Amino acid sequence: MKLLVCGGAGFIGSAFTRVRLEDHGDEITVLDKLTYAGRRENLAGLDITFVHAGIEDAEAVANAIADVDAVVNFAAETHVDRSISEPDAFVTTHAVGTWVLLEAARAAGVRYLQVSTDEVYGSIEEGSFTESSPLAPSSPYSATKAGADLLVASYFHTYGLQTVICRGSNNYGPRQYPEKLIPLMVLNALHGDPLPVYGDGMQVRNWLYVEDFARGIGHVLEHGAPGEAYNVGGPDECPNLEVVQRIISLTGADESLLTYVKDRPGHDRRYSLGSEKVRDLGWEPRVHFAEGLEQTVAWYQDNRAWWEPIRSGDYRAYYERQYGSTIGN
Repeated sequence: MKLLVCGGAGFIGSAFTRVRLEDHGDEITVLDKLTYAGRRENLAGLDITFVHAGIEDAEAVANAIADVDAVVNFAAETHVDRSISEPDAFVTTHAVGTWVLLEAARAAGVRYLQVSTDEVYGSIEEGSFTESSPLAPSSPYSATKAGADLLVASYFHTYGLQTVICRGSNNYGPRQYPEKLIPLMVLNALHGDPLPVYGDGMQVRNWLYVEDFARGIGHVLEHGAPGEAYNVGGPDECPNLEVVQRIISLTGADESLLTYVKDRPGHDRRYSLGSEKVRDLGWEPRVHFAEGLEQTVAWYQDNRAWWEPIRSGDYRAYYERQYGSTIGN
């Protein structure tokens, strides 16, 4: 297929690009704004066409979408903490940007896949969310993602645009920007820096290895029914505190580095996705959390050149604002 992958220089988008090239030989154009979390290094060595632009740039999108078979939209602001302090960027990307992409896809008559998140459903104490569960977002991040999902659905119902939505659970793996729990804790553990855990650390997440999600997205793109949403959940649940403790064990860090910090506002307690609908299409996750976490820690240990520029740059100031402490070099 010829694909336009928006946000393809980010963590999940670059994994999807790599999987499609290696497993399917697709012809891919990546359109990415290269914000702090979108990095050209994530696409190093890949045979793609790259367009440096945001999805809210209608002219750039119109040019990039010419002659493609489908659009896959990863472009997003993804960090809940940042959405609380800087919600305007989330509105621009998720609302305006998604609208621009949908209009371009409608004009070109191409299939459109929106990459979304389990957070649009809110928190659940027991059981798992299904695709028919009501949307109940709790942060500016999840609210704007839910709004984008509704906009995508409206373009199917109103205009007949061939749309599908993929909602993933918590992704982890190589090349994830270290504002998220796992890469943050891995890099801090490797440097002997504090490991800040929100509240009591018992927030439960459904963990999905990034390559499994990438394959799930591709599977839905090829086999999903237009107008439908598909949950793509991981095979294992684990509370955040246990994740940190596993990272301590894998890195050999001192347990005294674990530090409890004030919980963030509106922190969801548990996410869980039921994936029966996408499994019925033939997708299954391949990587369990214990194996995937070990592979992820090893990747960060072996790829200092990827993360050293991050820890020495603007990220340091963000970290200090967020956690009230400094990080080492």
